[in-house]
Amino acid sequence: MPEAGGRDAWGARLALAAVVLLLLVAAVVGLGRDEPREVGDADTSGDAGRPARTPTADPSPPTAAPGPPSGRRAHAADGRIFGDGRFLVAYYGTGGTGALGVLGESDPATMHRRLARAARAFDTQPDREVQLVYELIVTVADGHPGRDGDFSHDVPRAVVERYVEAARRTGALLLLDIQPGRARFLDVAKRWAWALREPHVGLALDPEWRMARDEVPGRVIGAVRAQEVNLVSGWLEGLRAEAGLPEKLFVLHQFRADMVRGVDRLVDRPGLAEVQHVDGFGTPRQKLTTYRAVARNDRFHMGFKLFYDEDRPRMSARDVRRVRPAVRFVSFQ
Repeated sequence: MPEAGGRDAWGARLALAAVVLLLLVAAVVGLGRDEPREVGDADTSGDAGRPARTPTADPSPPTAAPGPPSGRRAHAADGRIFGDGRFLVAYYGTGGTGALGVLGESDPATMHRRLARAARAFDTQPDREVQLVYELIVTVADGHPGRDGDFSHDVPRAVVERYVEAARRTGALLLLDIQPGRARFLDVAKRWAWALREPHVGLALDPEWRMARDEVPGRVIGAVRAQEVNLVSGWLEGLRAEAGLPEKLFVLHQFRADMVRGVDRLVDRPGLAEVQHVDGFGTPRQKLTTYRAVARNDRFHMGFKLFYDEDRPRMSARDVRRVRPAVRFVSFQ
């Protein structure tokens, strides 16, 4: 199945990863100052991103999440991510640069204000809360082997700590996104265990950047087997249970059926709010074709991505709310 937007547009996205290592130097001394674009109530211009996958099984009774000083909670009152019909809206990217997404185009405080404005368009039902999410790429795929030979590098811990604290302060969820290159997802995820022990921090896997032994990021679209995903979800569920944490957000990005091999063998984890996030870009028709071809709403909550630059036109919040299977998590890149 051809990816939405075509291989040329996809290749342009991949090329951006090659420059992020240089830009991350700026992230250590202070996050970028460029102004991100916004989507507000009046935005009716465009179309949305790739479909997502969601599990439907109810998790075991989770521990209620402690709220931030403001009193706003990152979880619903029952400790669940999607409890009380909540809808999630995220900014996606990495710290200190807008090259990989809107999240890094400004400092966390400015980013949060603009994310909140973008989310208002989805806040149309008084009985349903819109929850803000920062999706931060913490391990970035590279087009070169690097010191470890795994074709990826980690964002500096200080950058991640800044977003951990910002999300705690504002009541947002923080989602750590992994692009592992040739490394195994589990090996990379364990490096971020210190952050994942926080009650408001979840994990996202991006198989597009999971390379086989002889593959290079940016030259091919990666893939992951169900067994590898199960190892990660099982480890994350164990970490959550051991620490007595509430339900954790667990996201699997996908825009082609063959990116997740053996999807029917994925194990449902009662303590994880599992999302299939379909990330195709292009015209509304291309995006919806990808979404409907990949979506497994019998297993997951569904996610959808909106691209500021690649979507032509970009779908509005009203368009997204009309998508079926219903979307519960939207991210902007």
